[in-house]
Amino acid sequence: MNNKKWIPTLLAGVMTLGLLSGCAGGGNTSSGGNGASTLDNSGAATNTPSASEPIKLTMWGGVPPESGPQAVVDVWNAENPDIQVEYVRFVNDDDGNLKLDTAMLTDQGVDIYVNYTLSQTEKRVEAGVALDLSEFGDYDIDDKMGPDAALWKIDDKYYGVPTKKNAFFVALNKDMLDEAGLEVPKSWTWDEARDYAKQLTADGRYGLIQHLEPFYDPMDSVLEKDGYAKADGSSNLDHPLIQKWLETLNAMMTEDASTPPLGEQMSTQLPVDTSFLGGQAAMLNIGEWLIRSSNNLTDFPRDFKIAFAPVPRLADAEADFITRGGLGDLVSINAKSPHKDAAWAFVKWYADGGMAPMAAGGRLPASKDVDKQVALDSLLGDQADTYDLESLEYVLYEDTTPTYVRSASQQVIDLRTQEYEKYFLGGQTIEKTIENMVARHNELLK
Repeated sequence: MNNKKWIPTLLAGVMTLGLLSGCAGGGNTSSGGNGASTLDNSGAATNTPSASEPIKLTMWGGVPPESGPQAVVDVWNAENPDIQVEYVRFVNDDDGNLKLDTAMLTDQGVDIYVNYTLSQTEKRVEAGVALDLSEFGDYDIDDKMGPDAALWKIDDKYYGVPTKKNAFFVALNKDMLDEAGLEVPKSWTWDEARDYAKQLTADGRYGLIQHLEPFYDPMDSVLEKDGYAKADGSSNLDHPLIQKWLETLNAMMTEDASTPPLGEQMSTQLPVDTSFLGGQAAMLNIGEWLIRSSNNLTDFPRDFKIAFAPVPRLADAEADFITRGGLGDLVSINAKSPHKDAAWAFVKWYADGGMAPMAAGGRLPASKDVDKQVALDSLLGDQADTYDLESLEYVLYEDTTPTYVRSASQQVIDLRTQEYEKYFLGGQTIEKTIENMVARHNELLK
């Protein structure tokens, strides 16, 4: 993948901030003393205490500490007194990622951090804060994580280890499905999902709800396969299936009333997870992080079983479909960290099983060296009997649909969103929406 792109204005501003500040306080505020790590010949940390002060590493991630990260670092710290890790949580949104980028570019003591999108990783590679892992020769990422790991390569290099198995699916209220006489799908189209939603809609209940972010997943399932640009270099945002998706979702909002109108969802900030778990919706287009809430019967009480189906496809033929998935949570080492070897020891340990407590928060380890049943048991905890396990295991481990990791730049995502929001809000026709998206994308491609 070519990462020779201009660094967005936002990141450039951060770099300017770093220069103007003169890296005030200069140095790694989390590095602690000057003790050397105790590593064996493979680069793994040993439990031999250091005579000097322990190395202190700081890991930044977007998951709340109580959802697994704190348990992870507690285990590591107990086993490795000479390398101590502190977890710092940043919110995985624009402001949170800016905070992380600022901390790295101004040397505020970030040693290890987690990337959640490829576009974020590319910007950090360009900014020189993501370490090229090819300098370590003791860990085969492709072998450990499988072929999907390669989706995270930039110029054929790894700048982090993808650690989490992504799972996107439609969660279904199994009780409502049974009442309507509907089967749990193992393969279906958006036309079929629309029909399900209509049948499951009732007074005070939507057939399908979803966060705003998955709105563009069906578009990317087309564009990641067929290309964001055509052979002549022009925009492919007028692909027929793009218009089909927008018209399908709009019809569900306006004609069927089976999914919330965009204006209502935006103005009320509809809590879609809570609505589904509270029985106000029959289906929820989401991912494995739902389990973090659905396991919590204290805050989200429910008396129904949850089943799972793959995300519907736009293409009629299964062979023409790829779905969002692959691997996620790319754990990178800050190229400016003074403790790269110690950080690498932690990253390897984390990827090969140290991250197991993260499964309780909905994050399944991707490494082949992690026992899948152990991870599944950790994922479900004491609530296994509240799920349809057959359908869950299917979407997590048996569905063989090829996957993609979104590679669209934020500029492309933003321009599409701005135009289709006008369409969903009734401000412009579908024809004008496609025309504007293509025109704006062509300007960007130039």
